[in-house]
Amino acid sequence: MELIQNLLNLVIPPITVVFIFLILPFLFVFKFINFIFRNLFPEKMRGKVVLITGASSGIGEYLAYEYAKKGAYLVLVARREDSLTTVAERARHLGSPDVLVIPADVSIVDQCKRFIDEAVNHFGRLDHLVCNAGIGSYCAFEDMPDVTKFLPVMDVNFWGSIYPTYFAIPHLKKCRGKIIVNASVAGWMVAPRGSIYGASKAALIHFYDNLRIEVAPEIAIVVISPGFVESEITQGKLLTKKGEVEVDGGVKNVLRGTGIPFESAGDCAKAIVTGACRGDKYITEPWLYNMLYLLRIFCPELVEWISRLQYHTMPSPT
Repeated sequence: MELIQNLLNLVIPPITVVFIFLILPFLFVFKFINFIFRNLFPEKMRGKVVLITGASSGIGEYLAYEYAKKGAYLVLVARREDSLTTVAERARHLGSPDVLVIPADVSIVDQCKRFIDEAVNHFGRLDHLVCNAGIGSYCAFEDMPDVTKFLPVMDVNFWGSIYPTYFAIPHLKKCRGKIIVNASVAGWMVAPRGSIYGASKAALIHFYDNLRIEVAPEIAIVVISPGFVESEITQGKLLTKKGEVEVDGGVKNVLRGTGIPFESAGDCAKAIVTGACRGDKYITEPWLYNMLYLLRIFCPELVEWISRLQYHTMPSPT
């Protein structure tokens, strides 16, 4: 075994150098040509059926508007029926031929089966499933008075995407459809006081990366990683230490205090729909957050130092 290990130590470095300097440039050229081709021939959404969870506000609301502009039929799912109705009316004005509103809680498996069945029964097909529903949490792990109060974060952010995906797969296969899942930069980037939230998003990314292999080529999967985007979460609406979803002005002030610019939900949604129709597998929005991913890989010590500094200098929300 020692001999084999020594041989590998001798062979692997030159192979790596050959890969970097000879093969990698060809891969970049191929990816660039493929990107141009996909931009020239994006998926046409007119007449197709799109189901969006968490469609009552934020990114989900504006995703509905972007799909409506492309002439898609819409199924809007969220708990707040009044807000969904308002979104549906605007979506119709923007070009959607028909909008179905279904109040439901994505953390309840029976309700997920119900809204998938209602969508297919109403339209006869399902082309895009957009798993967007989510709730935020912002609390240091050791400050949690009762860790079980944070179970809803995983119930909504993780299982709230897994349940509808499970029931939608047979229908999506028939149309060679897509699953678009809204994860987060927090799923792969250090986020002080965001341990539970980040874990729920990391679980999403890992699950759908594996599912992509299992359901290809009949179903394509797009993983979205938004950074700071204008939404109810960045306005301070999240799961508090008491285990209730409330607006915490302190969290809003802390997030705004980072000095990082926030992208509008409309711009984010437009980039997501454009990328999904183009056939992208991963979309990070705003695009500059991709630089953080490289920093996380090549200089983790710097990322850890900055995160530790942020944790100790920024005030904890009340």
